[in-house]
Amino acid sequence: MDRSTWKKDEMKVARFFDTVRTPLSGISSRHSGSDTLHKDLYIEIKMRKKIPFLKTFKETIEQAKEENKIPLVVFREKGSRIPIVMCNLNDLKKIGEYVI
Repeated sequence: MDRSTWKKDEMKVARFFDTVRTPLSGISSRHSGSDTLHKDLYIEIKMRKKIPFLKTFKETIEQAKEENKIPLVVFREKGSRIPIVMCNLNDLKKIGEYVI
């Protein structure tokens, strides 16, 4: 994968959260291990050819389209108390309107 591809993704996500990409390479930068310099959020941006739960999310997108709704998937590994939320970054602000 071309280095500029993941760098562009990091810059795009950083801009979305009103911050900037961490210079150099994450933890090597001595600024933060996060991919961005956001003051409150530790944001990791991962780009992989295959993500195991991507198939589920793609199916959810199609199902949500049929009902004209915003797709959002919550994953939790058996035995773990940590729920993981997956959504389209462009939908995040809309989803935030529904959070209590």
